[in-house]
Amino acid sequence: MRLSSYFLPVLKETPAEAQVVSHRLMLRAGMIKQQAAGIYSWLPLGFKVLRKLENIVHEEQIKAGHIPIQMPILQSADLWRESGRYDDYGQEMLRIKDRQDRDLLYTPTAEEMVTDIFRSHVSSYKDLPLTLYQIQWKFRDEIRPRFGIMRGREFYMKDGYNFDLTKEDALHSYNRHLVSYLKTYERMGLQAIPMRADSGPIGGDNTHEFLVLAETGESEVFYDSKVTDLTFGDRDIDYNDKSACQSVLDEFTSLYARTDETHDPKLFAELPADRQKSARGIEVGQIFYFGTKYSETMGAQVADDEGNKMPVHMGSHGIGVSRLIGAIIEASHDENGIIWPEGVTPFHCGIVNLKQGDVEADDACEALYKSLNALGLEPLYDDRNERAGGKFATMDLIGLPWRLTVGPRGLKNGVVELTNRKSGISEEISPEGAVEKLASVYRSVTVGDFLFR
Repeated sequence: MRLSSYFLPVLKETPAEAQVVSHRLMLRAGMIKQQAAGIYSWLPLGFKVLRKLENIVHEEQIKAGHIPIQMPILQSADLWRESGRYDDYGQEMLRIKDRQDRDLLYTPTAEEMVTDIFRSHVSSYKDLPLTLYQIQWKFRDEIRPRFGIMRGREFYMKDGYNFDLTKEDALHSYNRHLVSYLKTYERMGLQAIPMRADSGPIGGDNTHEFLVLAETGESEVFYDSKVTDLTFGDRDIDYNDKSACQSVLDEFTSLYARTDETHDPKLFAELPADRQKSARGIEVGQIFYFGTKYSETMGAQVADDEGNKMPVHMGSHGIGVSRLIGAIIEASHDENGIIWPEGVTPFHCGIVNLKQGDVEADDACEALYKSLNALGLEPLYDDRNERAGGKFATMDLIGLPWRLTVGPRGLKNGVVELTNRKSGISEEISPEGAVEKLASVYRSVTVGDFLFR
């Protein structure tokens, strides 16, 4: 993409309403624009990152054997009356009426709707296990929306729902989701720690939240410092292997890690003093097992070979896809702007032409641009007739992992400058060598390509 043809409305000044780093940088980098309290338009750069994250989530869900669907944003209130949640959910639910005076609601979550789908089409235990998921916009009418997309009213979320014959099978689904979530977050360059949490209005006894440690996190968390040493890495897990999935859950949840709602000071005090840590955390996902809570009240049953009917065991599992962008920025930035991990960057590198209009510099930039595109990489070429300082500031602000700087002086020596955004280290290298190095870097990065390149 050529920056002269792109829509990137960067801001030099920080808007007064931005309270946290991610909100400030997303506004300044031209990623979002506020339309109402807690509601944002996603501009091209922000939308591109959102799609990258969505792709990764899709890929990891499908590897785990989960099946994508799409449900409506508007739901009938009658389904929620069946489950008993319509009056219990609270004012966060946006309730509306259509022209026929029928009660509807804007989806905050979809346990009732997916249960209705299941009971309409599945009647035999032979059709189990089954996990359906969607990635869709949701709405919760927060009383005080703040922190940009981190605590907005409208948000983009993956929500998945498992249906199993027994509690044992459903807990395997729970473990399977934990494994897939760990892989998902690490591909995004995040360490998201599973912590024992409160189930809230969804219900159930088994639940873990995934939290990214950050000073601006909305939750207070307590944990054993050894938990931050855990990484999933590139291990290959068979999702049908119950013992393998259970061992991952045991590994990542046996150390003390809890949110403030479930914190046990007495148990925490048993840890060695130097390992007792408290911090703030950003919730980026949660998994639940709630048994037959919805299947019993809504008649989601399957029959065995003798025709005996039994309610299915269920769980629900969410990832805050839009919220993840804020979490990544909170965890990866400096005073100059965002620092995107290579797996989620909107563009793989930036090309800065120091002397637009110089024939040799223009030709070298064009050659780099074409070579990178031919390799399947997406460079952002700053071909504007702007001062070099402004071009560097823009590249630092939007946070691309690599920058290629091209100028007449370097070209006389047959080199361009390749700079790593995270380390700040630059090297002079031939244009061909720079292309090969970037190709090598991204060959080792698993980029989400399920929907979009």
